[in-house]
Amino acid sequence: MDHVLSRLPRINNDKVLVGYDKADDAGVYLVSPELALVQTVDFFTPIVDDPFVYGQISAANSLSDVYAMGGRPLSALSIAAYPPHGEQDVLAEIMRGGLEKLHEADCALLGGHSVADEEIKFGYAVTGVIHPQRVLTNGGAREGDGLIFTKRIGTGVVATAHKRGLARPADVEAAIQSMLGLNRSACEIMLRHPVHACTDVTGFGMLGHGREVAQASQVTLEIDHSRIQWLPGALEYAAQGAIPGGLKNNREFASCAVDIRAELAPEVESLLYDPQTSGGLLISVAPESAGELVEELRGAGLPAGAIGRAVARQQHAIVII
Repeated sequence: MDHVLSRLPRINNDKVLVGYDKADDAGVYLVSPELALVQTVDFFTPIVDDPFVYGQISAANSLSDVYAMGGRPLSALSIAAYPPHGEQDVLAEIMRGGLEKLHEADCALLGGHSVADEEIKFGYAVTGVIHPQRVLTNGGAREGDGLIFTKRIGTGVVATAHKRGLARPADVEAAIQSMLGLNRSACEIMLRHPVHACTDVTGFGMLGHGREVAQASQVTLEIDHSRIQWLPGALEYAAQGAIPGGLKNNREFASCAVDIRAELAPEVESLLYDPQTSGGLLISVAPESAGELVEELRGAGLPAGAIGRAVARQQHAIVII
């Protein structure tokens, strides 16, 4: 998609604060000096067996891009692709799950669009609001900033292990609960601190999204792998070969920008590329506030931690220590 977008003509519009050329989490459109719209869209195939939970996760994942920009979701439009002869009760459960999660986020469902498709896909186009002077992009990280991450890593590997019959039920449930968690409270807490950049870690994995932050900010992200928290069972399943296709694609995409200076077990390196669904926020914050931010996030029940820092630009966008 990056290659395709790079071939499109750049159309200047003073109202567009963040557009498709920025590789950011969402677009931002200026409405007035005090108000801007945050807009995003996301949908994917089922990642769990329960249609209600699938709908919930789809909604949480779609809402996340607005939170990553520092915005507040207001409304959503559903996007559904469903087999023409599929069970209508299943589709109803998917949509009911999504609606419940939207309600939790105080985000109104306005309608949507559906198409006949043999492969199920579901998600939302979400519109939120933000003050134009408080937009958090992936390009604002500064040298010296602390890097904070708000969730555990491993949803892609655990989901793959589940499909192969390798995963323990408790580990699957832990991954589901992580994906169900909105990034709302993390967003609200980080906005009380001098945060310079933010992105949510989703399909491109920690290193793929970290690369985007580093390149957009013209810094290098120094990540301490020992400080990253993994979902239960994720390391074990990665060692057993439960590697999703997206992880392999992420490694091909981002490994050229990564300098590994630590001795990593193969499963640890794999998980750094693991595609996340409804993943956590990667936050770049002024160093003097990093500790306090982590404490507040943990006080809200989030498994947040400091995982590194932004340093002066080096040969590689990311250094693993």
